Amino acid sequence: MVILAVVALCVYLVDQIAKVLVVANLYEGQRVEVLGQLLQFNFVKNAGAAFSIGSGSTWIFSIVGVGVLGFVIWYAPRIKSTAWAILFGLLLGGLLGNLTDRLFREPGFGVGHVVDFLQIPILPAIFNLADVAIVSSMALFLILTIRGIGLDGRRTTEDDADELDDASEVDSADVASEPPAAAPVDAPAEAEHPEKPQP
Repeated sequence: MVILAVVALCVYLVDQIAKVLVVANLYEGQRVEVLGQLLQFNFVKNAGAAFSIGSGSTWIFSIVGVGVLGFVIWYAPRIKSTAWAILFGLLLGGLLGNLTDRLFREPGFGVGHVVDFLQIPILPAIFNLADVAIVSSMALFLILTIRGIGLDGRRTTEDDADELDDASEVDSADVASEPPAAAPVDAPAEAEHPEKPQP
């Protein structure tokens, strides 16, 4: 739980600080090369979801964001794995970052535009650090699921092995508790060798 909170807080603060700096130093539509054609700053205001998807439905994404945020907070105490804690921390921090923009930025509460400024020219989208955190959490989810790592940090194969061991122990206990079979009673000698009738 502590790791989740720390990761979420770091993601949120870095995202919000970056957005404040972008708004203060760039004008909307301005493009600045950071790593040549590999990475650029391109300040836009996004009314949609991550990577500018669904512009025009900001209030819907605000409601969905609040719902998902509530679910993550409610589910967090069940997480015992460090990897899953990092995953949910990335997701929580990213959701909070973009939801803050939608709730408190122009043009109004619940319909605010998200500040996007990162652009990789070979990709068609402009995004922000909160989007990066959300996508990273999804990638980590796939990795953990493929590897069979549960919320408690244990692999599915380990759980199956434990179940087999438990089943074996139960079977052994059942066998040990069964009463021993009664020994067969020898038939009387007379029954085995009946006397011949006297003539």
